[in-house]
Amino acid sequence: MPVVANSIKFGTDGWRGVIGDEFTFERLALVAAVAAKVLYDTYFSIVGSRKIVVGYDRRFMAEDFALAVADAVTAVGFDVLLSESYAPTPAFSWAAKQLNALGALVITASHNPGPYLGLKVKGYFGGSVSPEVTKEIEALLGEGLPEATTPGKLEKFDPWPSYTAGLEGKVDIAKIRDAITAGKLTVFADVMHGAAAGGLARLLGDRVREINSDRDPLFGGGAPEPLPKYLSQLFTVIKTHRETNQTDLTVGLVFDGDCDRIAAVDGKANFLSSQVLIPILIDHLTLRRGFSGEIVKTVSGSDLIPLVAALHHLSVFETPVGYKYIADRMLAAEVLLGGEESGGIGYGSHIPERDALLSALYVLEAIVESGRDLGEYYQYLQQQTGFNSAYDRIDLPLASMEVRARLLQQLQTQPLTEIAGQAVIDCQTIDGYKFRLADNSWLMIRFSGTEPVLRLYCEAATLERVHQTLAWAKHWAE
Repeated sequence: MPVVANSIKFGTDGWRGVIGDEFTFERLALVAAVAAKVLYDTYFSIVGSRKIVVGYDRRFMAEDFALAVADAVTAVGFDVLLSESYAPTPAFSWAAKQLNALGALVITASHNPGPYLGLKVKGYFGGSVSPEVTKEIEALLGEGLPEATTPGKLEKFDPWPSYTAGLEGKVDIAKIRDAITAGKLTVFADVMHGAAAGGLARLLGDRVREINSDRDPLFGGGAPEPLPKYLSQLFTVIKTHRETNQTDLTVGLVFDGDCDRIAAVDGKANFLSSQVLIPILIDHLTLRRGFSGEIVKTVSGSDLIPLVAALHHLSVFETPVGYKYIADRMLAAEVLLGGEESGGIGYGSHIPERDALLSALYVLEAIVESGRDLGEYYQYLQQQTGFNSAYDRIDLPLASMEVRARLLQQLQTQPLTEIAGQAVIDCQTIDGYKFRLADNSWLMIRFSGTEPVLRLYCEAATLERVHQTLAWAKHWAE
């Protein structure tokens, strides 16, 4: 059966599909070979090599699919550095830059449920390629496999040593280790059966208490996404620990399937998304590390982010949702930190890529050096800025793409003037529709580009108000 190329579409970060249905060895071989050619056409004049890094996470048959990618890419004349083991996606982005490769092809479906796998395409600079590059890949798929030339070479490499050494050089590892060893800090890590497994232990020693570290391609029946509904075990573990240990600082760190997204749980077992972590990281990195530069946030980011940036006289640049837009800005400007509400945070002093392990180390450094529990640190920043808020998001499945089209047309032709009893005072359309309301809360309505899903985001003064607004939006959509 011929490969159907026109149904292969890249989303906000890569191409994904259900294993054995959209995602097959034959389709992947085509996409990988074409992606290699596009990486060559785009970056060879800069890099001057024909090397491509191939890596993978811990999903079902991920190493087998990675080998298929390596075979397809060497067959069309490129040299491949194939990972010896699973590793975080940012480790392969790091490797692409460190090893002077054209880029990296990473087998992962990130935070999607178990039946999915996918391919992320990274550039030589250590981050996701631009939308223009993925569009070029899509456009060339219909032409079939690139012409075969002299086959390239295949070598294997261990991605972990260089990557972890790079992270160690950016953080006061000794101070964090000492706090853990002395019993002043207890660190739990929920790796969600994914590629973060063993990562913190490599950096901080075996006193890091890791949970869900076994390889489970079904992710316990859920998904490896750092959301409260998947974290019941971590909440229980932290509550149990606090019953017998009242004096130490306690934190739970949560990593998604390929370790490029992070969330946290504080010592009172409260969930903290990146909407909370980003302001804390801005404060810590400027105040204690002396970092400077622009703060890049997506349109769905918390209003606390620019307020904390203003405390430190930092400018803020806003992008559409999707880390590739943040990465583009990181390549064009001096950036301190770029982050998105879904958990991806990256740093201008690193690579233009979200990196959950580096974020975890900075979070731990912030706890140790401030002496504050994460929840207390967040409350302190709210007091400093005079801004109190709560945030939540829901993804609402729609009956069909036709329903999606109807709702989109309605937003375009019948603009909303009132939401949940509050007047709309402004509407921002950089990505979806972000409505600023009279009580200074906001609701964002954004459509998935590839499936009938409506994403609803809200920040308001209280969680009750957030849920009222989201319920209103859900009712409007239905």
